[in-house]
Formats: sequence, structure tokens, C-alpha cells
Amino acid sequence: MFDKILIANRGEIALRVLRACKELGIATVAVHSTADADAMHVRLADESVCIGPPPSKDSYLNIPNLLAACEITGADAVHPGYGFLSENARFAEILAEHNLGFIGPKAEHIRLMGDKIEAKKTAKRLGIPVVPGSDGAVGPEDDAMAIAESIGFPVLVKAAAGGGGRGMKVAQTADDLMLALSTAGSEAKSAFGDASVYLEKYLQKPRHIEIQVLGDGRGGAIHLGERDCSLQRRHQKVWEEGPSPVLSPAARARIGGICAKAMQDMQYLGVGTIEFLYEDGEFYFIEMNTRIQVEHPVTEMITGIDLVLEQIRIAAGGDLPVTQEQIVINGHAIECRINAENPETFRPSPGKILQYHPPGGLGVRIDSAVYQGYVIPPYYDSLVGKLIVHGKTRAECLMRLRRALDEMVVDGIETTLPLFRALVRNPDIIDGDYHIHWLEQYLDTAKASSK
Repeated sequence: MFDKILIANRGEIALRVLRACKELGIATVAVHSTADADAMHVRLADESVCIGPPPSKDSYLNIPNLLAACEITGADAVHPGYGFLSENARFAEILAEHNLGFIGPKAEHIRLMGDKIEAKKTAKRLGIPVVPGSDGAVGPEDDAMAIAESIGFPVLVKAAAGGGGRGMKVAQTADDLMLALSTAGSEAKSAFGDASVYLEKYLQKPRHIEIQVLGDGRGGAIHLGERDCSLQRRHQKVWEEGPSPVLSPAARARIGGICAKAMQDMQYLGVGTIEFLYEDGEFYFIEMNTRIQVEHPVTEMITGIDLVLEQIRIAAGGDLPVTQEQIVINGHAIECRINAENPETFRPSPGKILQYHPPGGLGVRIDSAVYQGYVIPPYYDSLVGKLIVHGKTRAECLMRLRRALDEMVVDGIETTLPLFRALVRNPDIIDGDYHIHWLEQYLDTAKASSK
């Protein structure tokens, strides 16, 4: 086992990793920018090191400073959390070159799955169902129109090197295609330094279903069921739940088995999430995230498995905690990502939290690093915290979530709490009848009716 872990992140995920380390008896090192000197994970860690000024490129993305922090403190491993350097294959390689453990997958798998085109080819080779699309990047020498017509309109133009909705455009008809290719390529170049794009079939009203996997790096791998992340705004997840309201046990076992087998064949190490669009009973691979997910608590609540703790244990050479047959889905869980944003315009609302009261009670969990008097800085993502609720059934979970949302107080800044209080009472949400475009349509309707 590792003796001391440096947590190369901030906010709630840094605190989440710190708690897992403490439960394993591992000493912790918090790193922080000057803007995060008063952060909760800095206060609770055994040691802390300032690694630079507020801009991420000068602090949380500054690899030489992180290496120096490891050397100063004697840390023997690094946990990257999510975001920042968590899916940077070169960072994993540099740590290995300095005899430091990387708590994440093998560099080769990070690099492979970070290239969306290669990831799709790999998924297809491993027997994972994929969305119909181009075999690779679509360049000037290719007949993009012929490829699009063979797929069938509408088509989705996607950045090969990116994610998060950037470099992604829909061409509803042939007349839209050239503009979509140009715009997506420009966005991809600006965001990722790579203008390569490819084409996929655009599904009309799919669900976003993701399968949580865990591998030991030696050919052992299991899946831990699915999360439904279909409530999204601008391709960013807002509300996640598990199990999905639309998947049968047979469908879960089928796609979960395919994913676990693929990870066994890859000899995948650590946690990962294989993401799909799901429509008319069919799954279509879209990407794999080679890190812990923001929404991992949903899986923890319904399986009882501490994913971050197991991620650390397996990275240190440990075995899988359970067999596939021992995994039981227990009840239902929902996570709401509560952001420091205006609930209607989604304009960021950094500032000082004047009053903070998290909800409590049976089945209620808050993953947050804020506290009363904490100042949310303007330099990073706007996440205040994640409210996760568990119930024996989805109906019980929804009622508990409604109560918890009404109980939660965050004053001094604007938050998205009012949005979630409306969603939890919406008939479509209560019925589980939604898809990846539902939330944006709901918000557009609400905006129009307010005029």
C-alpha cells in the first residue's frame, strides 16, 4: 500500500479522496493555488503545499510544481481526481519516470480512450456496440457528403480529441453539413489544438446510459451496473440516477457483461466509465472516461462499494473487492449537481457563502467542500456540492430528494437549487420519461413562458 498520497486536485473531489485515504490509514498531501488556501481539503490534509497562482495552468496543471510537491513531502503516489490531469497520459508516464504511483489507468489506455476515433475503433474491436459513423476523421480529401448520406441524416459532427460538448454540431440536412464541419473543426482547434472531426448518426431522443467498470490490470474486471445521466444542459450532466428507470435487469446484465469482458481483454486497471446512447432497446458507445466520475456516488449508494477507496487499493496492487456474482443493486439513488449559478441564465455566481445548511437524515449524502463563510472563487468550475439521496425504491428516493432539497440552504450566492426543486416535482421526471434533449427543451419552454 502507498504511504503518502498527494491529491492533485481541489474542491469536493479532493476532499472525497482525502477521506478515502484516511480510512486506509494513508497520509495525505493537499496541493492548492493561492486562491484555495482556505479550502477544506487543505485544512484537513496532513500536509499542504501551495503550487502557484489561481490560473489552473500555473497551479493544478503545472506538472513541475506537482513533482516538486511530491519531492518536498515524500509522497509516493498521486491521485488526480477528475478533470485537470486525470486523463493526461503523459502525466502518468512522467510520474512513473520519477518512481511515483499514478492512481488511475495505464497510460496506454488513457491515451487510447482519449482519442475518440481510436476509442470507437477499439470498442468495436472489443465487441462493444457503437454508433454508426465514419471510420475515422473526415478530412478535406474525403467525400463528407457521401459518408453522411451513407449514415443517414441527421448526423453529428464531433471533435476527435475533445469532449464536454465542444466541437460538436448537428447537421439536420445535407444543406447544413459543410457549415457544421467548419464550425465544429474551428471549435475543436480552439479548445483542443486539434481540428479533426468525425461523423456519427444523430439519435433523436436517446438516453445517456453509462456503465461503471473496475479492473485489476491483470485481466480481472467487473461492472457495477449503470447510471442514467440523460438530464443534461449543453452536454453537461445535471442530474444522474441509478439504476436507470428504463433498463430491465436483462438489458443491464447484457451491456454490463459486454463492458466487463472488454475490460478483461484490455487488462484495464482501476475505475472507468463506458458511456452509451440508448434508444429503442439498443446501446451505442460514445466514449470511455478513464477516471473517477463526478457522479460516482450514485453507484456507491446502490452497491455499497467505495469506488475511490478501491481505486487506491487496486492501484497499489490489490485485488478486486468482489466477484461479479456478489454485486447486488440495492434500491435507487439520485445525484443533483448544485452549482453556483443563476438557476435561469446559468451565469456563474462566485462569492461568499453567508449561510450554509446541508440536509441530513437517512439516505442523504452531501459531497461538498464548502462551508459557511467560504468564498467560491471565480477561477474554477462552479460546483457547490453534490446532493445524493438513496431510497428503497425510486418513488421513495424522489420523495426523500424533494425533502432534502427543500431543507438545504445556501445563501449569499445564487445556486441551481430552485431548478432541482422544480425538476423533482415535474411529472416527466417523476415518471422517468426524459431523454438527453429534455432539459434544454424544458428550459426553453420556461424561458418563453416567462416573457
